[in-house]
Amino acid sequence: MAKKLNKSLMVPPEHSREKTSWKNLHRTPLADVIQFFLLVLLCVWFFSVSFRESGYNWQWYQVPQYIITLDENGFVAGPLLLGLFVTLKISAVSLVLAFGIGMVTALLQLSQSFVGRITARVYLEIIRNTPLLIQLFFIYFIMGPTLGLNRFFSAVLALSLFEGAYTAEIIRSGIVSLHRGQWEASHSLGMNIFDTYRFVILPQAFRRILPPLASQAISLVKDSALVSTIAIYDLTMQAQAIIAETFLTFEIWFTVALMYLCITITLSLVVNRLQKKTVVA
Repeated sequence: MAKKLNKSLMVPPEHSREKTSWKNLHRTPLADVIQFFLLVLLCVWFFSVSFRESGYNWQWYQVPQYIITLDENGFVAGPLLLGLFVTLKISAVSLVLAFGIGMVTALLQLSQSFVGRITARVYLEIIRNTPLLIQLFFIYFIMGPTLGLNRFFSAVLALSLFEGAYTAEIIRSGIVSLHRGQWEASHSLGMNIFDTYRFVILPQAFRRILPPLASQAISLVKDSALVSTIAIYDLTMQAQAIIAETFLTFEIWFTVALMYLCITITLSLVVNRLQKKTVVA
């Protein structure tokens, strides 16, 4: 112990101040901003060199006409914007149905009903262990004609069932993570199972599962690109049609990627805002 104290006393005070100031320099916001801009410049340099060395004839000036145009009647939505509306519509409907399916499945897993638990387990194992593309084809070509489903509702059903399986596990884990005392307190107050879930369990579980639910919603938006395989003119299908006519391969795909990125970032910001409100409440 004495040796350690002697070594610490032998350190010159100037040297210790230099080390402290160097650490503080790294922690200043200015250093973070400089590092960020250096990283951005490095990325810009890398991609500019890559684009130049690829030898591709970039024609970005042609892209805006496929998003929105202006004529004597005003602004007219281009094919990419029309496809974006279809993607948003499919994603919104599928998101609501997936949450409902996930909630029912999670409650069946936790129920006392043997048939309910088996039904939920079979559904989860089938959906989670088969590709979404195969499920989409099965629903559209096999179940669709029998149930009278068109392309849109076949796509919505496939996405809802697929994402609902993962949502069910998220909801179930959130419910199970709550302390057993919450259930005992509810029963001591004379609440039935419905009121216990409604007023005690689900409000607390929702705060915990909101981040993974947001990630699942983002995955649903990205997975919706597969609906183009059954000739739904969503954002991806419209991009494929434009590329087949104009050969603007990279320009269109990069634009589509940016549009998907805008959707997912907006969804993340909304969920973060909602999460902060729930924490404050």
